[in-house]
Amino acid sequence: MVNANIEIAQGQLDAYNAQNLDAHVAFFAEDMSISNLREAPNLSGIAAYRERMAGVFAQFPDNKVELLNRIVLGNKVLDHEKVIRSPDATPFEVVAVYSIENGKIANVDFVK
Repeated sequence: MVNANIEIAQGQLDAYNAQNLDAHVAFFAEDMSISNLREAPNLSGIAAYRERMAGVFAQFPDNKVELLNRIVLGNKVLDHEKVIRSPDATPFEVVAVYSIENGKIANVDFVK
């Protein structure tokens, strides 16, 4: 049986890589938040997230994330990701800690 939290994390990643804004945003809770690990949120709410992601997709049309490793523990999915903004850009790595509640991503903490 596939863990539902894995399906949510993978679904949002697949939609992100396809730059399918509607599909990607659908994986997140209305009151979602994003922060750097152990810091206050730097984004709150689905409308603000949709706006940010629309800008990212417009600015970086070749943007992709490569999953390097995934750990699942309870309602947390930790993805070690390599972000490739464009063929000419230097890739960078992050760890995204997705907290999943009621079938949606409630918040994401990034380790950069």
